[in-house]
Amino acid sequence: MNRTETLQAVSTAAEIPVARKLRKVLLATGVGHFVEWFDFGLYGTLAAIIGMQFFHADSPGVALLSSFAVFGAGFIMRPLGGLYFGSLGDRVGRQKVLATVILLTSGATFVMGLLPTFHQIGVTATVLLVITRLVQGFAAGGESSGATTYLAEYAPNDRRGYFTCWIDNFGFMAFVAGSGLVFMLTASLGETAMNGWGWRIPFLVAGPLGWVGLYLRQHLEDSPEFKAVAQSGKTESKPLRAAVTKAWGALLFCVGFVVLKAVGHWTLQTFMPGYLSTELHFSKLDAYAITTIGLFGIAVLVPFMGWLSDKYGRKPLMLAGCAGFILFSYPAMMVMAQGNMLSAVVAMLLLGAFIAAFDGACSAAMAELFPTSVRYGGLSIAYNFAVAFFGGITPWFSVWLIGATGDRFSPAYYVMGAALITFLTVLKAKETAGKPLKR
Repeated sequence: MNRTETLQAVSTAAEIPVARKLRKVLLATGVGHFVEWFDFGLYGTLAAIIGMQFFHADSPGVALLSSFAVFGAGFIMRPLGGLYFGSLGDRVGRQKVLATVILLTSGATFVMGLLPTFHQIGVTATVLLVITRLVQGFAAGGESSGATTYLAEYAPNDRRGYFTCWIDNFGFMAFVAGSGLVFMLTASLGETAMNGWGWRIPFLVAGPLGWVGLYLRQHLEDSPEFKAVAQSGKTESKPLRAAVTKAWGALLFCVGFVVLKAVGHWTLQTFMPGYLSTELHFSKLDAYAITTIGLFGIAVLVPFMGWLSDKYGRKPLMLAGCAGFILFSYPAMMVMAQGNMLSAVVAMLLLGAFIAAFDGACSAAMAELFPTSVRYGGLSIAYNFAVAFFGGITPWFSVWLIGATGDRFSPAYYVMGAALITFLTVLKAKETAGKPLKR
């Protein structure tokens, strides 16, 4: 073996443990993220049933509106959770914080499955539901920004889009699992039993799933980027203040990116199941099936889009996703209203392809905006305030728009407006693909 062959062999041998570590990090972070969003997303999937169980309302539409209002209440706590966990993550490390948030969310979701209903204890049931949603929202404030930060700081420069986009893949698979579980329970138990007691089962599943995610995250190390900053003594004692004063431009760009991410996600994941059954008169079973297929299509596409963002840049993918929502949101809703299940699935998959293109690049693009010393906190501030303001009101505002305008396709205008804001933001942003992270 000559010298060149020897060096190649040594290099290959050195890459094997690195590749194994990356897979371990991706699995533990992703599974934890899966558990987190399985828990958080169940509420949206079961919003129509929750409305009947926890609110005194004369019509399904009013009950759904009330249920979505409580859904939005959970988002009120996300900025507070982001401020708390983001600051903590930049001071003490990413791994410990990520382990804590999954424990809080799973616990709150499990309790939700045990709550008495309005018919049993009256308005106290509604109050308890709101409290559990607030706890969920507080914990969720530290999840997406933390998981994105953690994976971005482990990923190679030329594959950061691919690695970080798995956060969105696991998130969508969590919604697929939640929606799929609700679909199977509805099919096997029937709508009467599902409305009566079967809705509790998915929430109770959160308990054991949470312990699995917690176990995996407790066995992770902190990211190399954070370790390097900590060892050099360059961690910020007040990272949130530093993020606002030193990285305000990055904060504004990140908020602009998240507008479509928030509205697009919560339209497809949370608003659609109730919309399909309440406004478009699909059966609950068909509504769950359409949503599940659509979300599965997104999950499959996201890693491919992440790979494309590494190859061709973040901006082309993000701009394509925005343009798709601007042009096709209204036509897609019109197609769904035809009452044909196949047409509704095709329309969901079309919108899903646009959010997959956007998500494939967005996670890496957000992480690449901030220096390591304030990345967790900066991402948490921008991401959670944007999600709370734009995403949290999406289901409620969409239902309100239909009532106010009389146009059952009017939610499309909200999605199109969000896509336009993000499109203009991305146009002004610099390309960051392939570059080293800032320190």
